[in-house]
Amino acid sequence: MAEGRIVKALSGFYTVDTPEGPVICKARGKFRMDGTSPLVGDQVICSRQPNGSGRIDSVLERRNWFVRPAVANVDALVFVAANTNPVTDPYLVDRVSAIAAEADCELIVVVNKADLDPGEDLVELYRRAGFPCVRTSAETGEGLEELRQLLSGRICAFTGNSGVGKSSLLNRLIPGLELATDQVSQALGRGKHTTRHVELFPLGQGGFVADTPGFASFELQMMKPIPKENLQYDFREFEPYLGQCRFPDCTHRREPDCAVTRAVKAGEISESRHRSYERLYELSAQYKSWEDK
Repeated sequence: MAEGRIVKALSGFYTVDTPEGPVICKARGKFRMDGTSPLVGDQVICSRQPNGSGRIDSVLERRNWFVRPAVANVDALVFVAANTNPVTDPYLVDRVSAIAAEADCELIVVVNKADLDPGEDLVELYRRAGFPCVRTSAETGEGLEELRQLLSGRICAFTGNSGVGKSSLLNRLIPGLELATDQVSQALGRGKHTTRHVELFPLGQGGFVADTPGFASFELQMMKPIPKENLQYDFREFEPYLGQCRFPDCTHRREPDCAVTRAVKAGEISESRHRSYERLYELSAQYKSWEDK
């Protein structure tokens, strides 16, 4: 038996990176029975079968896991955005930031295609909110070394709406990778989904990056719902104002004497981020904790 990390999952087969080299494995039937399928990023115990194939016998405890992208033990989610075709809706970034915060996972915002549009508003918005934010260009190489330093020694998953250049950035970060890319549809304003599976690629210095299938928008069932009472803690710029509202159960939307909404009016919290919070609160309000039991 050997311990290793799943670095690729495709059609029921898992590539496990072990000290003795990669092993192609199937998962034991018990995983199908209990509904806990192994994920890319999982640390697992695997064994070689007499026919030379491998088998995943157990999955070690996870730090965190995500439904989409389907990956586990992530240190940072890297949201690749753009301010040109396709233009990224900040709400998508904000929703991913809440998901990352719930998983005790850092969010890194990358504004790509800077050679076409520097995305000043996006960069300013997320730097002001306290997130690491890098302006990059897969065409010119701008910002790639800064991004590489942020990824060093960590397991990071790239995500973002289709067509913003996730695979192109990875091709520049890891020479010879040659992930498939495609052109953005001018009519639809989004790219084709060129990534069909989740895979970790070594970046050096112990780091891995994951390319993941792109998305056009998040849907409620793609994430574990966040209880509405918890959501306030997932917006880092709210923290200095929590506990200062008139009402202990303030939802930070329309209540009088709310410290958060006062901060929004004073320009200390961006209106864009607060609007995203309100939209996410409405989604979280639909969540009933008893449905998980």
